[in-house]
Amino acid sequence: MINKIGKITVYVNDQEQAKAFWLNKIGFVLKAEQPMGPNATWLEVGPSDSEFTTLVLYSKAAMQQQNPSAVAHPSVLFSTTDIDAAYEGMKHNGVEVGDLMKMPYGSMFTFKDQDGNEYLLREDK
Repeated sequence: MINKIGKITVYVNDQEQAKAFWLNKIGFVLKAEQPMGPNATWLEVGPSDSEFTTLVLYSKAAMQQQNPSAVAHPSVLFSTTDIDAAYEGMKHNGVEVGDLMKMPYGSMFTFKDQDGNEYLLREDK
């Protein structure tokens, strides 16, 4: 049976811009980067060296050639233990963030990557 979520693919317009966004603005680490033929690179980033789950930053153009119906943006929810620090850190790094919402069931905010894809960060305590 399934025991972990391994990888989530995000289709990006420019892999180098996406890598810079996730590493420099979000604070992720580079987990893997290797060529996949003449027009594609396998590129994975994650929250830390020890985290198993990664984002695969895959070329949208390459996937549109391979399987056009697969190109969609997943709904990805990230977790943090300090929502206030994460919010201020992303704003400081120039990330486009939505309003910080503090609800009875949890605190969260949305943010956008370099391609305008939207994600949700919520606090887990």
